[in-house]
Amino acid sequence: MMSDSGTMDVAPSLAEAEGVSDEEPGPSPAGVVILDGAWSELDGAERAVHEAVNAAAVFVPELAEAEIAVALSSDAAIRKLNAQFRGQDKPTNVLSFPAAALPDDAGGDVSGDIVVAYETLLREAAAEGKDPLHHLAHLTVHGLLHLAGYDHNDDAEAEEMEALERRILHTIGIADPYRSDREEDQPLYAVATRE
Repeated sequence: MMSDSGTMDVAPSLAEAEGVSDEEPGPSPAGVVILDGAWSELDGAERAVHEAVNAAAVFVPELAEAEIAVALSSDAAIRKLNAQFRGQDKPTNVLSFPAAALPDDAGGDVSGDIVVAYETLLREAAAEGKDPLHHLAHLTVHGLLHLAGYDHNDDAEAEEMEALERRILHTIGIADPYRSDREEDQPLYAVATRE
């Protein structure tokens, strides 16, 4: 949730959560905040986010110590954020907001916020023939890697980031999200920075 100062309020960590069954992925180092009621129609969304965070933390250990909030939001809300922070007045699927560095931070903190748009997620999943929960896990991993400093500004960076996404998602049983029988490009993802 955005504050008046232009920063996102971070949800409390679920690291101390109790009562998780053996079937559940267990608490992850991320708090999940549902900002749009439509997410209740996608059963298992919070679990998919926690599974993705836990899997990513195996490959990027700094994520396990980070303060991360994943906001499950709407196209309307993410459109406002996209316009405010990226100058693009349109919805996008996922935005990442790295936390502001503290004065004594040596650059190792990967804390921050990730916002996912419900309607865009569903449209993309349908268009690409993907399970919406798998697409949510992919967008979560993608956002986490942005918080960890990965990017896709050029082909080499994109290949490195996509390869790591594939490896992470494979560990939770999700097929290569970039493989498609279609000739068109896969969707672009966005990262926003705080100024």
